[in-house]
Amino acid sequence: MATSIGKLSKSFFLKLLVGIIILPFVFWGMGDVFRGGNQNVIATVDSNKISTQEFVNYINRLNLNDDQIKNLSKTDLVEQILSDYIGKKVMSLEIEKLNIVVSDNALRNLIKNDKLFFKDNKFSRTEYEKFLLKSGITAPQFEENIVEQEKRRQFLSSLAGGIVIPKILVEKEFRKENQTKTIQYINLDKYHAKNKPSQESMKELYERNKNVFFSELKSIRYAEIKPELISGSKEYNENFFKQLDIIENNILDGQSFEDTTKANNLKIIEFNKINAKKENEAKNKIESLPDNLFKKIYNIKMPQSPEIISLEGQYYLAEIKDEEKKNKPMNDPEVLEALTAQLSFKEKIENNTSLAKDISLGAFDSDNFKKFADDNGLVVKDYKISNIKQNDVFDEGLVKRIFLTKDGDINLITNSTLTKSFLISTKNTEYKKLDRKGNEFEQYEAKARLNLINKIYQSYDENANQKYKVEINQRTIDRVKNSF
Repeated sequence: MATSIGKLSKSFFLKLLVGIIILPFVFWGMGDVFRGGNQNVIATVDSNKISTQEFVNYINRLNLNDDQIKNLSKTDLVEQILSDYIGKKVMSLEIEKLNIVVSDNALRNLIKNDKLFFKDNKFSRTEYEKFLLKSGITAPQFEENIVEQEKRRQFLSSLAGGIVIPKILVEKEFRKENQTKTIQYINLDKYHAKNKPSQESMKELYERNKNVFFSELKSIRYAEIKPELISGSKEYNENFFKQLDIIENNILDGQSFEDTTKANNLKIIEFNKINAKKENEAKNKIESLPDNLFKKIYNIKMPQSPEIISLEGQYYLAEIKDEEKKNKPMNDPEVLEALTAQLSFKEKIENNTSLAKDISLGAFDSDNFKKFADDNGLVVKDYKISNIKQNDVFDEGLVKRIFLTKDGDINLITNSTLTKSFLISTKNTEYKKLDRKGNEFEQYEAKARLNLINKIYQSYDENANQKYKVEINQRTIDRVKNSF
């Protein structure tokens, strides 16, 4: 299956694991991205054909943002989405063969126990219907999605159920985190900082990415919904919440911000053209607008789509009135910071790649380790690590990686953002003893179980890749991408 998929990922099954261990809900309602179109085939899984329209309908349910839609023809996002969709198809075929079903009673319990639809600590049919209306989907569509997700969850559980973990695997997990390591290390901060980005390279990077550097200005407005204005009482009582529900329903039915405020005598507060830092065009901060309220309003996705906001026991009607984007010049401090960071990051990657290559080729031994430090004005330091959370030099993630090194080895250790890089020479390791009757044993047994389950999933994935023949129609993919 992997060879026939071409550009797509060689592993479909593993991509689904994280997303479907927990039962997710898919919200959709962005309208048709594609209209009409031929019912031609974009891919086949064994003899099961995936039509272009079927795949397009799937894309429509993903709530892609405007930038993603605009750039579909320039990126491999369509290929990634198709790979994910094929993975789900493969899993569906396996579920069908195992005859996994979700009864109506099970579906009912899944919905009624989801706190998303709770009001006053119990299931509310009204909240459920509001959710469906706001999401732009029908109850059958939503419930079908839940059934599919639950089937996948049961399928994954069936693969890894009833596993007995050997004690040797528990010991192995324990030793990964419970040891005392004596090392020497060289901090590479000064080594990476010696070459600062040139003005020419910064200008070139800016010109290539000018559209990335912009400021977003939003005009926002809101009105506090006070009890005395909508219910005739100063108390947040049952009558108030009934009226609040009416206002919310009217908004969902399309009532505008202006009409809603007029109908309920709400006082409008408005701020024009402010950025995400709560600053106006003159870079003055809007102190009169509380930060927590501002963040909630500013994060409303769609302009001219009023929403009810609940905040610390108070309620507001809020809206993004309009928004605009302005390009930032190269001398903008934030732009300069971003350019410098990007070029410095590139430099670190190149330096670390060169060091890693030398280490892999055996160019570093104890003498060369010290010589490298001397040649670059760096210092070799002795250090002993006896706790995985020891963090005066290394954070926990780096300590875990150091604990995996073998005595006598020299390694390059970095964090994911490359803000910290070290050369490590491991001198000696002493392992702690695991008490098989203590609480720690259960903790590391769970870790060993998770690792073993992941290996089972990976093995099943490899088997599925060989079991199913997948073919794609690249011309159809290109046509889909160019439809935007």
